[in-house]
Amino acid sequence: MSDTTTEDTRTDDEGDEPTPVAPPRVTVPVTVDGRAHEAEPGQWVIDACADAGVYVPHFCYHPRMSPVGMCRQCLVEVEGPRGPMMVVSCMTPVAEGQVIRTATDGVKRAQEGVLELLLANHPLDCPVCDKGGECPLQDQAFSHGPGESRFVEEKRHYEKPIPISDLVLLDRERCILCDRCTRFADEVAGDPLISFTQRGNATQVMTFPDEPFASYFSGNTVQICPVGALTATPYRFKARPWDLEETESTCTTCSVGCRTVVQSSRDEIVRIQGVDSDPVNWGWLCDRGRFGFESAGSDVRALNPLVRGANGLAPVSWAQAMTAAARLVRDAIDEAGPGAVAVLGGARSTNEDAFVWSRWAAAIGTDLVDAQLGDGLDASVFGLPQATIDQAASARTVILLGPDLKEELPVLYLRLRDAAEKRRSRIVEFAPRRSGLTGVTWTHVPTMPGTQADTVREILSQPEMAAQLASGDVVVIAGRSNLAEDAGHVLAAVSVVRELAASARVLPVLRRGNVRGAIHAGLTPSSPGSAPVLERAAKGAVGCLILLGADPLSDVPDADLARRALAGARRVIAIDTHLHASSELADIVLPAAAPHERAGTTTNLEGRVSPVAQRVTPKGTSRADWMVAVELAERLGHDLDMTTLAQVRRRMEAELGAFGEA
Repeated sequence: MSDTTTEDTRTDDEGDEPTPVAPPRVTVPVTVDGRAHEAEPGQWVIDACADAGVYVPHFCYHPRMSPVGMCRQCLVEVEGPRGPMMVVSCMTPVAEGQVIRTATDGVKRAQEGVLELLLANHPLDCPVCDKGGECPLQDQAFSHGPGESRFVEEKRHYEKPIPISDLVLLDRERCILCDRCTRFADEVAGDPLISFTQRGNATQVMTFPDEPFASYFSGNTVQICPVGALTATPYRFKARPWDLEETESTCTTCSVGCRTVVQSSRDEIVRIQGVDSDPVNWGWLCDRGRFGFESAGSDVRALNPLVRGANGLAPVSWAQAMTAAARLVRDAIDEAGPGAVAVLGGARSTNEDAFVWSRWAAAIGTDLVDAQLGDGLDASVFGLPQATIDQAASARTVILLGPDLKEELPVLYLRLRDAAEKRRSRIVEFAPRRSGLTGVTWTHVPTMPGTQADTVREILSQPEMAAQLASGDVVVIAGRSNLAEDAGHVLAAVSVVRELAASARVLPVLRRGNVRGAIHAGLTPSSPGSAPVLERAAKGAVGCLILLGADPLSDVPDADLARRALAGARRVIAIDTHLHASSELADIVLPAAAPHERAGTTTNLEGRVSPVAQRVTPKGTSRADWMVAVELAERLGHDLDMTTLAQVRRRMEAELGAFGEA
């Protein structure tokens, strides 16, 4: 095995300074089914085979969890200094000179025997099982099974299915005891609410008595289950895998931006699965992001335009609604000028929506726009040296100055928990109360609101902490620990960290999905220090307030300010997917297309731009937000020169750049 570590240098023809050349990549030479292959040091044999293009059947192994060797389906023959032997490939590391054989007669007999035992009690209900058609057990029974069984006894039976939570059903007859769900709950999520019970032939997976599987991440166990033992209630009996049409997309529920696959049947979304995106979510999703698509079919979904009349909000045509909306905007301009028109929101929309609305505001002449609802940090935080999710999950020291990530940004919590559990990172948490991460932090420092900067300076100046900061990369995860907290205190604490660790990078914690993208697209005041939209509205200075997917009465920390703002704004137009506390007070409600009913891009908290795909037809007569802005501008006498999504994207790239998908 090559272990060269000498650093070479190279000088160009013009005699500039020598350019360092990276040392040769260290690899482990092995042979897989007769072909030479260079494996990674420390790699498991099963992964080396996969890299060499050879599939090794398996059930219990998952690349994002520790191996346990439970199923024994991944047996291969490895020849080393002591001769050939059968080994479990998911728990055997590669070694120099190994000769790996995956298809010998002995290996085939072993795999057939394992499958025969697994199927001895497995029910033959593939035609009605939700996993049918995408089941590894079903596939491997055909590809690696014996073809027939010597077991003729009656199979065991359990009550089926058992609802172990509101979202997950357990069918114990189908379970093959692979330990995937229990390992995920314990190792990854830190919610060991599902576990093995009983012993021997009676072993089964079960929750604890009177304790449901109340995990924020329970849907992941359904996705990684290799059989139909765990099924999700929203998908159960809804479709078959061969009926599904799917598109890769991005979750916009929060600002992590998890990569997903959106699957539909008969023009209806029936399932969302996680995609293993290495820099973002590793295939995991929180239950809110996985099952939130059901809200598109809610009873309070806005499906048609509504205009307030003598008897409250009443449905009208789009033409009538847009005529009425243009009249409200024109009246506000006539009364007090363009500056009396305000646009609030956009963080729940796409980058394209935010961009077109920012250009709409510029066309009519108002600077009273904002994508923030008082729950984030000042946009100046994006000017600090930025960290990525990957950098935060691999930094030697993580300074956590923010909310409970398990509650606010669940998948970021999983990434940091993994880093702490595997001792890649030491997390120093400054928070007024214990959080979901507190149990794995290196140090938890209780803080009083408003005192973060002083506390951070006092703690990080201690010799042990100073040595820790100097030991490697430092990432500050910065956000407001609660909505009542002044963002200035958080930024002051961040400044102290950067003073004590000059190379520290910052990962801003943003609660709602596309705050960063909306701000970049222009939905933020161009005049620093201008009064926030709601404060202006509360003082009666806003003649027409346009809400882009914003619900101030629910979202804004200062509920009294939100009430006074909606009362002070003489005209309110709400563009949203649902009727809620704020939109029910509006003069006009325009139905917006829900996620996966529209196409575009979104920007996550680290600045990564990802596609949001349209998978189904918008429900009712709902439209994408940018389309509403274009038509409203035309009715006000302004041509935005953007009538297709392609034109919007070309304008964005020309004016802003840096909106390519990552």
